[in-house]
Formats: sequence, C-alpha cells, structure tokens
Amino acid sequence: MKKRGIVMKKIINHADFVIPEMMEGFILAYHNYYTKHPEVNGVISKNSRKDKVALVIGGGSGHEPIFSGFVGKGLADAAACGNVFASPDPGTVYQTAEAVSQGKGILFVYGNYAGDNLNFDMGEELLNDGGIQTAHVRVWDDCASAPMERMEDRRGIAGDVFVVKIAGAACDAGHDLQEVLRITEKARDHVLSIGLATSPGQIPGVDQPTFELGENEIEYGMGLHGEPGIQRTTMKPADELASVMMEKLLSELDLKTGDEVCVLMNGLGSTTILEMSIVYRKVQQILSGIGVKVYDADINSYCTCMEMGGFSISILKLDDELKQYYDAPCYCPYYAKEGK
Repeated sequence: MKKRGIVMKKIINHADFVIPEMMEGFILAYHNYYTKHPEVNGVISKNSRKDKVALVIGGGSGHEPIFSGFVGKGLADAAACGNVFASPDPGTVYQTAEAVSQGKGILFVYGNYAGDNLNFDMGEELLNDGGIQTAHVRVWDDCASAPMERMEDRRGIAGDVFVVKIAGAACDAGHDLQEVLRITEKARDHVLSIGLATSPGQIPGVDQPTFELGENEIEYGMGLHGEPGIQRTTMKPADELASVMMEKLLSELDLKTGDEVCVLMNGLGSTTILEMSIVYRKVQQILSGIGVKVYDADINSYCTCMEMGGFSISILKLDDELKQYYDAPCYCPYYAKEGK
C-alpha cells in the first residue's frame, strides 16, 4: 500500500481477520478483567456490581481503547464491538446486552452515528420483545459537526469518555433506569469537544488513507473517521491551535467566573503526550483567564482513529451532582479514578 512514495504499514496477519484476532489477543491479555461473549464480539466485565442497571457501550473497532477498553469496575458492564469503523450489528448489540442484564434494565451509551443509531435501536427492540427494559443516550459532543440548532445531528467523539464515566457511576449507585438515564443525559448535555487533524489514519486492508492533507496542512473540526471539518489551514504553533479551538468551545459553553470543568486532551492515534501537554498548557491559561477552575484534567489517547495525527479537546462543565459521579472510583486497564 503506497501513498506519495510512503509505504503504509499495518502489523496484521490478514485484513479479513483483524477483528477476531484483535479480540482474541485483547481477552487473553486481560483475562482477569474481561471475558468474550461466546458467539459475538462482545467484551464483558468480570468485575461488575450486581443487582443494578447494566451499562452497555459500543461502536466500531479502530478507535481503541474506546469502546472495549472502557468496560470495567465503575464503568461499562459490556461493549458491543463492530468491524473497523462500522457499527456492531443488531444481533451483537442484543446478545452482548442480554448477557449482562440483571433484571433492572439496560442503558446504552454510544456515539451519534447513523449506523450505530439504527443497529442499537434494533438491538433494543429485540431486548424489549424479550421483556428487558432499555434506554439509550447518544453522545453528540462534536461542536464542529453541526450548528447548535441541530445539536442532535452532531457526532460523538472523545466526550464519550466523560459520559461513560458518569453513566457507570450512576448505575453503580443503584438508581433505577429512568434516573440513570436522566443523569447520563445531563452529562452528555454538559460536554463539548472539538478536534484537529494533522495527518490521516489508515484502515487495515484499504489502499488509501482515511483522508488527505497537504504536508503543511491541518484541518479544524475533522471527524473521527475523516469526516470534513470546518477550516483547513497551514500548520500553526501549539498556542495558536489551542486558541482557535478554545474560541469555538467557549462560544457555546455557558461558562462564568467560578465555574468548574474537567478537561480531556485526547490524542487521535499518533500525537504524543509531549505535544498535547504543550497544548494543554495554553488551554489552562485560557480557562484561568476567564475565572474558570479546572477541577480535573487528563492527557491521553482514549478515542482514536488508527494512527491519525491530531487531537481533540473535550470540556465537561461540572455541577455538584455531576461532580459526585465523576469522583466515584472506577478501574479498567485503560482508565481509572481513585475516587474522592
């Protein structure tokens, strides 16, 4: 596979076996924490609290560690995993969720994409037909993907991390399905994100990259699969990139002096923690300059696009209720909070 004289390398055996071999290796490595559904690509926690609403997340593979890597204590009970950048089919959604049902209902959390919406809806219908109560929260935090008046058309990106964290804590608190749904929707509606791409990712077995950028080009607002962004320009210093992105976020976030937020700097696959730390330095300065306190911050790569270059900034606006669930302890091999 070649692009402009560069050999696109993938460490795989065969494109047709990427997902089953990935799943096999993942479960073998983390067998103390997870088991695989015997019939479908569902990752199931071995450490879930009993007698509660079950939290099931999911989406396409290729974004690891989300979604399979966010199954664990205080987080999701299971993840339904699709092929690379493809929604899990309704049967996978249904069987994965059924396996973790405890009779208290199931809450689904996933990104707002047409395929996911359709297949998770169909999975819910199958569960409802079997007498299992369900609800769902579609995450639509990407403020570059549609205007505010079309919020429900926005895509879900790294804001998933905050929503899954709070949803998992709400489920573990023992609330009923409607209360868990309310808290999770509140979390979703308090999160905004924007991304920036510097280079494309490469899907295993596909000859072309997910999108094209010139050698000195970047694109603000590009989606997690290479969907078009809002502005293409030349590469800029880190502080300028952060300022442009924060201007967009702050134009929609209702932040005032004294407010508290959580910030996630999320790498898209190949951007280093060194680079993102430089960007976060400017993000912190901007928030402090308007009197907003950063309650917690995280710099890591949770929601990725293969080896795509770039990063996203996600901001969760806290209140006392959301802080309670954000502070609850959780653990999985890729994400943990000690609790406060």
